[in-house]
Order: sequence, then structure tokens, then C-alpha cells
Amino acid sequence: MRDLNELTRFTTFAGVAVLTLVSFVLMLVWSWWFVIPLAVFAVLTGMGVYDVTQTHHSILRNYPVLGHMRFFFEGIRPEIRQYLIESDQDEEPFSRDHRSLVYQRAKGQEDARPFGTRARVYDAGYSWVTHSVRPVHIEDCDFRTTIGGSACKQPYSASLYNISAMSFGSLSANAILALNTGAKLGGFAHDTGEGSVSRYHKAGGGDLIYQLASGYFGARAADGSFDPEKFKATATLDQVKMIELKLSQGAKPGHGGMLPASKITPEIAEARGVPMGIDCVSPAAHPAFSTPIEMMQFIGQLRELSGGKPVGFKLCIGHRREFMCMVKAMLETGITPDFIVVDGAEGGTGAAPVEFSNHVGMPMIEGLTFVHNTLRGAGLRDEVKVGAAGKIVSAFDIARALALGADWCNSARGFMFAIGCIQAQACHTNHCPVGVATQDPLRMRALDPDHKSQRVARFHKNTMEALGEMTGAAGLDHPNGFLPYHLMLRQGDKSMAEGNDVYEYLPEGYLLDPKAGDHRGNKLRWERARAETFDRVD
Repeated sequence: MRDLNELTRFTTFAGVAVLTLVSFVLMLVWSWWFVIPLAVFAVLTGMGVYDVTQTHHSILRNYPVLGHMRFFFEGIRPEIRQYLIESDQDEEPFSRDHRSLVYQRAKGQEDARPFGTRARVYDAGYSWVTHSVRPVHIEDCDFRTTIGGSACKQPYSASLYNISAMSFGSLSANAILALNTGAKLGGFAHDTGEGSVSRYHKAGGGDLIYQLASGYFGARAADGSFDPEKFKATATLDQVKMIELKLSQGAKPGHGGMLPASKITPEIAEARGVPMGIDCVSPAAHPAFSTPIEMMQFIGQLRELSGGKPVGFKLCIGHRREFMCMVKAMLETGITPDFIVVDGAEGGTGAAPVEFSNHVGMPMIEGLTFVHNTLRGAGLRDEVKVGAAGKIVSAFDIARALALGADWCNSARGFMFAIGCIQAQACHTNHCPVGVATQDPLRMRALDPDHKSQRVARFHKNTMEALGEMTGAAGLDHPNGFLPYHLMLRQGDKSMAEGNDVYEYLPEGYLLDPKAGDHRGNKLRWERARAETFDRVD
């Protein structure tokens, strides 16, 4: 039986329907004056019927009649916006701006705004792209990069902007189907998240990045260990283009997870390869390896089992020495990942303990710069592509990440906004008001996959076109030409600094050159790193 919280969503609709009937009866037996309330309540009842049958607005499908209040307040938002910015302590203004930008691009609406910037241009940390007096016109904005090193037999031509990891289970079936169908329409990739490849991923037909986390879902033996044959069956699907080994995520790095038995549906059990009625545990660390060398050997095994598809790993940087241990293991074993995705502590759409989301893990920009320069220092940067994830929503976010060393970007929240997420922060309650993060069949019904998939594809296309315009304004003909000197940053003392001075590219091979000088302790950290262990060796 549904709880009262579920039933109250339709209370207003039911109420006006009852009042319509009551007004009609009173008009017949008492006075014709009741034709006035009858007309009013009949209109509201008709509105409710339309709300629950239309497919464009998830809020109205889940909250008929009552949901129109949200759109009323959206309509007067320009007049109350400054009050909201000054008084709202729960959401940063730039987050609202990002969400508004996504909605406009996903709907195909004009996103130009009058009266200049809303950015705080004099605040420390503000950054911008330097433009050229000789801008370039870019016709084709389908920007791509090829992922796959020398050991890869099936390299993948990836879009510069893809859907980041969000699992079926954390997202609804309709949300997964909308995202993947949109990826198919737009020609970009969709990361499965650690919940493996579900029937809804397959139904969408879009390119997949199969994420393998510590729970080994989709490749899991009965005891929770890694099963090579099950992995092979999933990884060799034609729809799967790359395999991503997840070490940690920005929302809660170093933290495991558990899916309670009560939340495991037959479809989730099917996708993850877990039994019904038993809590599903994802340990904080991978059981399949415990040293950097073992990790590289595991990556080599995954590449072989997948038939030579690109295999890489995702992490949020913690101890920098530990990442250097991985790089040393690459040099010692000769096994290198095809790609590394750097997640930032500011990213992550999943629910996480407040202390973890706020104070554990390195932010994306610092993590990306460190990974990029470590690979350069070890002479491996040309062999390994680098992706970036962590609040990357706008064309500027992408351009900045590319300038600081990324080859492509992933976004979770941007594409969640595109399918209707309003950041109600009810993801963990199963009461998502728009059907995005819920397994409730009635709530997820509000999200129409056919309509929302068009928004996903349109958001991607319009963002790529905006990136093309920004690239051309900088005098470049492709976004991979962005370098740190194309960025300027406002310093704490209000002065300006060039990106080169703050996020410089360190020399190729400097970590291997005994004559090269140290840089912020990186050489000392490198000397302490060991391929044989993640433990600190002084």
C-alpha cells in the first residue's frame, strides 16, 4: 500500500474533480448560480486530465494541477531572482544558472541574455578565455578524439562531451532509456555507471562505456569476486565501446556502498547479476588486485577479455603518491591503460555522506593538472588519453578542462538536467518528483523517454555548437587546440594571471630525468612511489 506522501501528489487533482461533481449536483438541485464554480472546477479538472496524459512536463504528470504553481513562479523569476540569489543558502547561484542554461539548450530555446554577465568578474578565482581579433568560423562541431593506445585493437572515436557514470538503480528505467536513446541520436557515449548494462541501455542502442567497479556487477561470481567469463560476455557486446575500471568517484572517494535488499528489483538483479533478497555490497577497495602491478595486470586482462577494446580507469585523486605508484607500474609492466578519467570532488550526482562530498578528494582542476603532468613527466602522455568529470556543464567548462590537459569531458548533472532533474535532492528517498532518480513505477512514468531523449541529443548538439563558437572566438579551428595560455584567472589580490603561470605544462620526461629540477615536491613524491605497493615507502 502506498504511503500518504505518494497519495498527496494527486490530492489537488482529486479535490477539484470532486468539487466539479458537487457543483454540478448543487446547480441541478439548488441554484443555477453554481454554474460559476462548476465552470472553474471543470476547467481545473480538465487541466488535471491533460497534465497526467501529456509527456512534456514530468512535474505536471506527477503533480497534476498543483504542478502549475512551479511554472507560475518560473514566470516571475526575473523579478525575484536577485532576492533568491541573496537569500538562498542551499543552492549556489551558478548552479541555478547552469540548470537554466541546460534547460534552454535542451528545449532548443535562445540562451542569449541581455545586460551582460552574471559572473562575479572581480572575485578571486574567476576565469575566462582569451579571444582573438581574428576569429575562426567552424562549420562542423562534431568534435571527436580517438581513444586507444598501441595495445588496443578496437579504438573508439569518442565525442568530446559524453554522459558520465550513473547507474540503473540510482536512476530509473525511463531515465536510462532517455539518456541512452539521446546518446544514440546525438552520436556520443553513455557511461553505464557501476550498475552494469541493463535492458534499458540495450534498448536505447547508444554507445556504452561499461564501468566495472568493486562490486563487479555484470561480471560477478556468486561470492562477489570477479568472474572473467561473465565479464567477457558483457564487455564483448557490440554496443560496449570502452571499459572503465572505477577506483573512486568524486561524490564519495574511498567510500564503498550498499544497495539494500529492499531496493533490489528483478530488473536490477538481472543487470547486476545479484540475487534478490540479499543486501548488495560494493567494497571500498577492489578485491581483484592489491598492488599497482596487479592493477596493471588486471587492466591487461580486461583488455584481452574484451577483444582489445579501450580499457582505462576512473578516479578522484587522493594521495598523489599512489597515482605515481600506478604510473611506475605502467612503466615496469609495459601495460598502460588506454585512458584515465579524472573525477573531481565537486562532482558526483549520487547521494553521499556530507563530510565526504564536502571534504574528501581533490577538486577536478587540480586533479586533472596533476594527472596530466605526471603522465608527461613519465613520458606516457601520448599513450594515455585523459577524460575529465566534475561539474562540467557549459562550453566554457569543457574548454577550460581541455586547456588544462583533458582530451574529452563527461557530465552527469548536465544530462540529468536535460531529462528534467530539478535538484530536489530526494534521490535517496525514492520520491523523485520528476521520475529521474526513483524505482517507483508511477513516479518514473512522469518521464517520457521519447520526448526526453530528444532533449538529451539537443543539449549535446547545442553545447558542442557553443564550444565551436568559443573555439573560433579564441582563433582556433578545433577545441583540442586550447592550452593554458588561452585562460586568464583573477587572483586573490584582484590581479590577473595567465593560465600558463598557474597551471603550466611540465616538461616531457622530467620525472625520469635525474638532472631535472623538482616541482612542488613531485620529484620527491615520485622517488617515494613504488610499483610493488601502494604503501608509503620513505
